[in-house]
Amino acid sequence: MAYDRELADRIRELVASEKGVDEKPMFGGLAFLVDGNMSVTASGRGGLLVRVDPEDAPDLLDDHVHTAIMGGREMRGWLRVDPGVLDDDARLAEWVDRGVSFARSLPGK
Repeated sequence: MAYDRELADRIRELVASEKGVDEKPMFGGLAFLVDGNMSVTASGRGGLLVRVDPEDAPDLLDDHVHTAIMGGREMRGWLRVDPGVLDDDARLAEWVDRGVSFARSLPGK
């Protein structure tokens, strides 16, 4: 499944004013990197992958937000947000901001 190009465009608009943001195709989706660190990805499986502080991740889980699993492994600090949640612009902005903020807190690459 190809990533949702409309979702990628919406993410692109949200990060347009951020410095040091690059886009890179990864994992079948389109990743948005901040100073070389992945922050959010328009997933090739639908929805959004968001990088968060691994310590905060358990508190963010709910019926529509799950720990990301890649290659059969749980990816600590990565959450998968279901597509339906992202229809709301404010909710999408919250998740993108969360991912960008965490990526910005990491040393640049």
